[in-house]
Amino acid sequence: MCSSGCAVRQTCRVIWRLGAMKTNQNSVLQGKRVTLVPYTSAHVPRYHEWMKSEELQRLTASEPLSLEQEYEMQCSWREDADKCTFIVLDTDKWSKQTITEEDCMVGDVNLFLTDSEDPTLGEIEIMIAEASYRGRGFGKEATLIMMLYGMTHLGLTTFEAKIGLENETSIGMFKKIHFKEVGVNVIFHEVTLRLVVDEQERQWLLQQTSHVDEKSYNVTKLQNWVCDS
Repeated sequence: MCSSGCAVRQTCRVIWRLGAMKTNQNSVLQGKRVTLVPYTSAHVPRYHEWMKSEELQRLTASEPLSLEQEYEMQCSWREDADKCTFIVLDTDKWSKQTITEEDCMVGDVNLFLTDSEDPTLGEIEIMIAEASYRGRGFGKEATLIMMLYGMTHLGLTTFEAKIGLENETSIGMFKKIHFKEVGVNVIFHEVTLRLVVDEQERQWLLQQTSHVDEKSYNVTKLQNWVCDS
């Protein structure tokens, strides 16, 4: 399951908000099904394998990259002022700590903070890349946890999702968590859904994510490739 968003379009946007990606570089958000960790170079090989899929390229409106380009992209995301990214792990596998994080990866979730006139607005993107994990609530929990993080750490009160019109599963998931359709872009063949977090929605989101445990992430245990060179 993927929400649609053009990687090229995102990287061309004007950077205005400082520190979004770096805000979460030491954060782990552990839920029942999923655990969210910062995107590091240790995750790049698996991510690169995912993005060889023509299906994922189509759903995310992405172009295939070489492995070297994927490492460079990860480094640029790490420094990105208007992007916040977590890798989605299988909590059950991750908590056992008997395999690497790369082997626990199921997808990623992103927030784009791109509206200089409205610092409370974030565009959210979720990708469950591993087909065996789709339709099992992993995408829903990852999205809710990311919204909680955006609300409590980044001051967001409005969330938008731009999803390909053919991706009925993802559209349905967002509507189940109270997003409303607000527009259709016929050029990009995508629908825009929005959720305004008023006090009622805030309490609902806090209730849905009351089980989430936030921890520190020891990035020194992972290789950081050329980002630190």
